[in-house]
Amino acid sequence: QVQLVESGGGLVQPGGSLRLSCAASGSIFNIYAMGWYRQAPGKQRDMVAHIFSVGNTNYADSVKGRFTISRDNAKNTVDLQMNSLKPEDTAVYFCAARTTIFSGFGSWGQGTQVTVSS
Repeated sequence: QVQLVESGGGLVQPGGSLRLSCAASGSIFNIYAMGWYRQAPGKQRDMVAHIFSVGNTNYADSVKGRFTISRDNAKNTVDLQMNSLKPEDTAVYFCAARTTIFSGFGSWGQGTQVTVSS
């Protein structure tokens, strides 16, 4: 099983930027997909972005054009660059791994808090 540890959360003003990083134990090169999810208080956990082993990505409509997911296979990290942040982006952000095409996202990090507020 993949172990994941997130970092980079914090407090930022609306319109600001943050970069989240997810460090994975072991090589992520052959993992089918990595993802970022978020959960706001009282709401369900929602997908933010995915990146697949071949490099393609997908994003939630609410973050398209503002967030970018990237992967560094040499460092075993998956990052989420978040620009033009809005108060509604406030949530706990989780990193997740899907090891094969036949599995779901079964490995999760502990989460990192992102708060967008003036």
